[in-house]
Amino acid sequence: MLRRSMIFAGALAAMALGGSSFAQDAGPQVATIIHAGRLLADPATGRVATQQSILIGADGRILGVEAGYIERAGADIVDQRERFVLPGFIDSHVHLTSELGANQLIEEVTLTPADGALRGAENARKTLLAGFTTVADLGANNDAVFALRRAIRENRVPGPRIVAAGAAVTPHGGHADSNGFAPHINEVLANPNACSGADECRRATRRQIQAGADVIKITATGGVLSNTAAGVGQQFSDEEYSAIVDAAHSMGRRVTAHAHGVDGINAALRAGVDSIEHGSYINRDSVRLLRQGNRYLVPTLMAGWWVGQLAEQGGVLTPAQTEKARQVSRDMALMGRFARQNNVRVAFGTDSGVSPHGMNAREFQLLVDAGFTPLQAIQTATINAADHLQLGNETGRIAPGLAADIIAVDGDPLADVATLMNVRFVMARGATHKNE
Repeated sequence: MLRRSMIFAGALAAMALGGSSFAQDAGPQVATIIHAGRLLADPATGRVATQQSILIGADGRILGVEAGYIERAGADIVDQRERFVLPGFIDSHVHLTSELGANQLIEEVTLTPADGALRGAENARKTLLAGFTTVADLGANNDAVFALRRAIRENRVPGPRIVAAGAAVTPHGGHADSNGFAPHINEVLANPNACSGADECRRATRRQIQAGADVIKITATGGVLSNTAAGVGQQFSDEEYSAIVDAAHSMGRRVTAHAHGVDGINAALRAGVDSIEHGSYINRDSVRLLRQGNRYLVPTLMAGWWVGQLAEQGGVLTPAQTEKARQVSRDMALMGRFARQNNVRVAFGTDSGVSPHGMNAREFQLLVDAGFTPLQAIQTATINAADHLQLGNETGRIAPGLAADIIAVDGDPLADVATLMNVRFVMARGATHKNE
């Protein structure tokens, strides 16, 4: 009896000192449990598990996934038993602080970066409620998008996690520079990262990293929506491409290249860029180069689809934009099918801001129209995009240790991706933002 009393007293003393084995066995406190009727348990294989419980800690991270509908004392239960649960989606190409419209030209000279940040907050919320819990913003005023990134990170405004490029690095007069205005207005609106010559482009890249860029975006070719009849071919020199890539990689940043024309695509890839945005005219050499290293194509099929419609409707695009939009819209659709037939590694991206924010999920349907299976389309927005943005240890799957970025839909998206255009439940980093 005396021995048992001494053991019990010792256990009480250990608990008082915080060293109890009982406390260690309890593990982290479960704050929320999602009861999932069907769960995409493994996006890589398409394995679906039924009647699962996702355990989430107070820090917004996933503690585990267990079979059955379990409960824990003090944990909130989120009932998704009638729905299909998936990882939150990742859009690898958006422009949150702007949106293409009939007033695009006048807004360039009437809106301030503060306007961009506030509009960005509105668009970030739309994007989040559409089921996209992470985005890469590839081209915006530095002050506007970096402030928005910080506000979301600090939970001051609702929105997806943002990987931000800020202002693109572009050749003088190129796609991301000011075009189409009187010369003195072009000077005022000029991109601070416009550069000519290898040394100047290296300096612009380093300056953008200093400003806070997570990734470097370059405009390797002309663009559809630049208000100049300069085509969509190569605009940087080979030496300029190499200087940008070398400067970015030496400072721990990946480089993604807006590129339509095949000459610019392949020159940028030979210089070492990590991914291609749009890729409208990729060819077999592009495929070979894309397969070297951990490279991705972000096809943004919705951008082509949307500007093609605007070109026919009239009233939004300028004459220079309209001519390019009609051609590139058709060719981007063909590129999507070519990429799928040649097994190019693809990450999901929409170029939203060209198209209205919040309709990002239509890209899934366009990918399926191009020959991707529903699962392959979903993979582009989960495991592929997470790998592309170097977020594989943070999001893209529903697994212990990752952020609780979780969505749910009615129906079966593996049979019909159209269900993804009507997301009914959204959780980002453990906080519920939508539950219809």
